[in-house]
Amino acid sequence: MAERHTIPSMLWGLMAAAALALFAWQVADAWPDSTATGIDADLQQIILDYTILPRAAVAILGGAALGLAGLLLQRVLRNPLAEPSTLGISAGAQLAMAAATIYAPSTMAWSQGAVAFAGGVLVVTIVLALTWRRGLEPVSVVLAGMMLALTCNAASAALILANGEYLFSLFIWGGGSLLQQSWGPATAITLPLCLGLGAAMLMLRPLSILGLDDSSARNLGVAPNVTRLLVVALAVWIATTVTAEVGVIGFVGLAAPALATLSGARTLQQRLVWAPIIGAILLWLTDGLVQLAAGQGGQRVPTGAATALLGGPLLLWLLPRLRMFEWPSLSTSAATIQRAKAPPFVLILSAVGVLAAAACALIVGRGPDGWSVATGSLLADLWGLRAPRVGVAAVAGAMLGAAGVVIQRMTGNPLASPEVLGVGGGAGAGLTAVIIFDITAGLGWQLFGSAIGASLALVAILATGARGNFGPERLLLAGVAMSALCSAMLTAVISLGNAQSYVLLRWLSGSTSDATMLQVWTALVLLCASCLPLLFLSRWLDILPLGSTAARSLGMPLRAARLVLVLLTAIITACATMFIGPLSFIGLIAPHVARLCGLTHARHHLIGSTLIGALVMVLSDWLARMVAFPYQLPVGLFASLISGPYLVYLLGKGVKRHG
Repeated sequence: MAERHTIPSMLWGLMAAAALALFAWQVADAWPDSTATGIDADLQQIILDYTILPRAAVAILGGAALGLAGLLLQRVLRNPLAEPSTLGISAGAQLAMAAATIYAPSTMAWSQGAVAFAGGVLVVTIVLALTWRRGLEPVSVVLAGMMLALTCNAASAALILANGEYLFSLFIWGGGSLLQQSWGPATAITLPLCLGLGAAMLMLRPLSILGLDDSSARNLGVAPNVTRLLVVALAVWIATTVTAEVGVIGFVGLAAPALATLSGARTLQQRLVWAPIIGAILLWLTDGLVQLAAGQGGQRVPTGAATALLGGPLLLWLLPRLRMFEWPSLSTSAATIQRAKAPPFVLILSAVGVLAAAACALIVGRGPDGWSVATGSLLADLWGLRAPRVGVAAVAGAMLGAAGVVIQRMTGNPLASPEVLGVGGGAGAGLTAVIIFDITAGLGWQLFGSAIGASLALVAILATGARGNFGPERLLLAGVAMSALCSAMLTAVISLGNAQSYVLLRWLSGSTSDATMLQVWTALVLLCASCLPLLFLSRWLDILPLGSTAARSLGMPLRAARLVLVLLTAIITACATMFIGPLSFIGLIAPHVARLCGLTHARHHLIGSTLIGALVMVLSDWLARMVAFPYQLPVGLFASLISGPYLVYLLGKGVKRHG
């Protein structure tokens, strides 16, 4: 963190006073009427005692607990962006509770806190396993956490869609609703908060030493790995207890420690005091503003979604003030990839692979009588069901593959992609705006809204990255912020539980089951119109990874080139994500596979990534239909599960900038 104070401490006093004033207004509004008698008087007293007062207590205790959990995670991982949301802990807890509600309801009756803890521990264990070989490098940890969080969120959406209204209330609750009916949640949060704070004070010396490198910690008598795992387990327990009681509350755990430091808390002991206090103020004030905006009897956005709406811009503001370079850069060591001797032959093989996968998806399938190969009249009957799905999946995969090449080459960042940088989330935010305005909006308006949202997201991310000379770390973390901001917008709308909610929830899960031939032809036209120009701009894509100075010396119109490429990428991403949802990671994986095949020249790289993206998405769609027959899994979720192992490889082996 930056040493310089940028936030006056008096600000927190003013914010606490504002939160207290909002609370006083709520109490006054709910105070029993002196003229009321009988049942009416009892009801008013019950609302005050078991709704208003415990809600304020949960906001204060939950905010303090998340602030403490975030501080502990940031300290032991030496990562200023580690917190329950960015590490996927909260999303894992929510998925575990959704799955347990369906498949093992007795465990939820026994202890929903234990279920949430198990989900959080599983996710954080995977994150640590993925990034251990990189020495828990901050950006790798956040990227792995974001990948798992997106996957868990999509899986939760799929479970909710499969179980209808039975689980929809769980999604609303999972958005971080602080509505209370008893003092139970406040009591449940108090225990881990107090024990965690006490344990942190007792471990003050080891925690201080863990801020150093591991070798120094060992020399000072601290076992860094054992201590780190114990503190992480403690932080996960604190965070998942909050998730189990009130749902996912995003970014309080990130903001509270960062703002405590920026407000002048220099020592760890001071931060252990101020991070929980600031977390409590932030969540209490946010919840008060949510209730004020809703008014009497109005529809209320979950407080967790509101904190994320504030947290995304906050993270963008914090990026220039964070120290992210204590570890080797993401651009370190990787084996040089040899150029293919015959690129056209590789491209032909890729095209044959796409055609073979499409043929398999069209004719091979499962039915009530088992596996079958459709021919003749049976194929004619199934053509109208299977062909649109295969076509939409192939075109969307091709689009994401092309967008991934452009973004990676434009930024020189091998871990950039439309999904990772939040461009897909921006497209979703644009789609959300269109659907809110008119749920019957046609395909053209949906495409327009998605393209505008994707463009704004990408411009904001690149503008942030430009301040850090497009360094991989800054750009990725700007993408994390944008993803969180757009995800909060979606959660806020979905939580309202209206007709638009189901439309967006279905889109979020990434299903192609409703694809039509009109969408296929529309997508093909958009693919040709947006991707063909990139072939004529391949010289720009060859030059951009060399850096701005080299590009200008070669006579390249740098600003115009970036503007054109940003617009094309936004249009491509918007079209793809509108058809298959925001989750697939094809835009991350396809360019890497194409490079591994030796397609290093920009034009060959672009065509190869497009074909590989189409191949992976067609296979994903087919497997999503076959694996759980007669049930169909979301194709975007399945594609992310296929792409996940390769991302594990990238995080474990290290990556290299293009050049």
